[in-house]
Amino acid sequence: MHYLPRWCVFMLDILLCAIAYVVSITIGSGIFQYDILADPTPLWLRFTIVMLVQTCFFALFHTSANIIRYSTFIDTIKVLLSVLCTGTVLLVINFVSKRLSGSQIFLNTAIIIYFFIAAVLLFCLRVGVKTLFEAISQRATKHENVLIYGTHAAGVAIAKMLRSSDNSRYTPVGFIIDSNDDNIKYLQGLKTYQLSEKLIDVMKAKGIKSIIISPKKMKEITPAKDLQLFLEHNIHILITPSFVEWENEKSNSDMSSAHAIGKIENIRVEDLLGRPSIHIDTDNVRQLISNQTVLVTGAAGSIGSELVRQILGFEPHCIILLDQAESPLHDIVEELHALTPHCQIVAQIADVRNRQRIMDIFKEYAPAIVFHSAAYKHVPLMEDFPCEAVLTNVMGTRNVVDAAIEHGTKRFLMVSTDKAVNPTNVMGATKRIAELYCQSIYQKVHSEHTSDIIITTTRFGNVLGSNGSVIPHFKKQIAAGGPVTVTHPEITRYFMTIPEACNLVMEAITITHGGEIFIFDMGQPVKIADLAQNMIRLAGLEPGKDIKITYTGLRQGEKLYEELLNRQELTMPTVNEKIKIAKVMESEYDVISRQVEELIQSASTGKDFPTVKVMKQIVPEYISKNSIFEKLD
Repeated sequence: MHYLPRWCVFMLDILLCAIAYVVSITIGSGIFQYDILADPTPLWLRFTIVMLVQTCFFALFHTSANIIRYSTFIDTIKVLLSVLCTGTVLLVINFVSKRLSGSQIFLNTAIIIYFFIAAVLLFCLRVGVKTLFEAISQRATKHENVLIYGTHAAGVAIAKMLRSSDNSRYTPVGFIIDSNDDNIKYLQGLKTYQLSEKLIDVMKAKGIKSIIISPKKMKEITPAKDLQLFLEHNIHILITPSFVEWENEKSNSDMSSAHAIGKIENIRVEDLLGRPSIHIDTDNVRQLISNQTVLVTGAAGSIGSELVRQILGFEPHCIILLDQAESPLHDIVEELHALTPHCQIVAQIADVRNRQRIMDIFKEYAPAIVFHSAAYKHVPLMEDFPCEAVLTNVMGTRNVVDAAIEHGTKRFLMVSTDKAVNPTNVMGATKRIAELYCQSIYQKVHSEHTSDIIITTTRFGNVLGSNGSVIPHFKKQIAAGGPVTVTHPEITRYFMTIPEACNLVMEAITITHGGEIFIFDMGQPVKIADLAQNMIRLAGLEPGKDIKITYTGLRQGEKLYEELLNRQELTMPTVNEKIKIAKVMESEYDVISRQVEELIQSASTGKDFPTVKVMKQIVPEYISKNSIFEKLD
């Protein structure tokens, strides 16, 4: 398992070349009945010249620089070139000697024979060592046979990596071919297979329980459809690191393949959503944020904290993290200080409900850009505490946007939700009212020219991995042995990852002209029951057998299908195809301001039904579902 020193490899090559030369002059002299001992140039001198010339070209082409067991096509070419150049130089020496002295030093036929014999011996050395090592390492290590999904460059690279590593527990035994590569029968000596039901029979017959796929291939397919066949038959789906990570490993370690193989892991349920990659104009974002003071409310939450991380990448002058949750805020600040010790990071424990406290923070720091993500978001819980939802989501938003206008903020963005569209619950209704307030106050200050602030709102659906989201909940239930609880067999939701959502938020704040409600392309809605089944399968278990799925019924305020647009709304495109502008019904500030004040006053009394009644007056499309407040509709 140890590597031979380079000088040993070099000596092996020279030894093989010496053997090749001896054989070549023996064959050559035998063919032409040539007495090599009668030649005026001593045999030992000719041998020495050949070895010296060959040594020079070995050194020039660095033929012994690489480890033999990891020899590649390039290494083989280098060896062949070194022998070819040696033969060429020897022929040149012969030509010069003939012109000067009338006799040749070497037999030309022997030189040609030497080239072929040396090339074959050196090639066989490398192929033999490589093959022997693979055979020994496979017997010494317990290997798992795998298929590689994809026959393009990424798939081939994975196969090469697995074969060249001495500590890989995966042995590639075939490829799953791409749809446009039907004519490929073998690749790298391995058989190729069509993606079909027959493939599962082949895998079972050969004892193949896993496939490996690259992140690049994941972007080319529709994972939810193309990988479903494997999930249904309990085939493990493994994903490799990105090739960027491989290159980083190469720069840090001689054993880059070993590091990359160590990072091959089970595919995540997030990867099965098959969302296309999102590209934003980072130059515009950097131009907006660089050297500015930025404030993020709800900075300790899942969305807020990711926003902070992304904002720091654009080098703001100062970033203010505002949250009322002490421990999570402390954790995120400690994390950010370790990552960016030279950036000014300010933590502020504050409640957006406290108007004076918010005003004081804005007065002290005068942030140029504000991302408002602080909110109560759990639908069933807010049905139980509608007054608390109003005070945080409505009054808190009013406090922050009023403070931004009063203290010269240039851009203000509120993070909203798809649940604000035709709301069926308190949480969605409060977010819709907050949207209305932000839009109306922007129209007021814009028309009166009292402020040049740009106010905008973004809506998106459920965020994978956020606090309280369904995936962590399902993971806990699976780890506990089940059952996994789903509210309804037909319930669907839109999903987006936290980085994706925050990417689009960053883009939205750069392209806004003010007053818009941006909606994000959330892809196709996902059936929660299918999500639960896939998570069970990814855990190596069988739904219904190892882990049961039980249906508990819709919760308070919950609806089967989320909407991204109100029935009366239309959309317009933006420069980013993933972002649309919702054309919404606008309201007069004087009307909304009066209604919001009435709502806050009602919520301050703690009386739920009068408070919800006012909400339904402000948002007529708010129709309660599975809620005690249905009687108010």
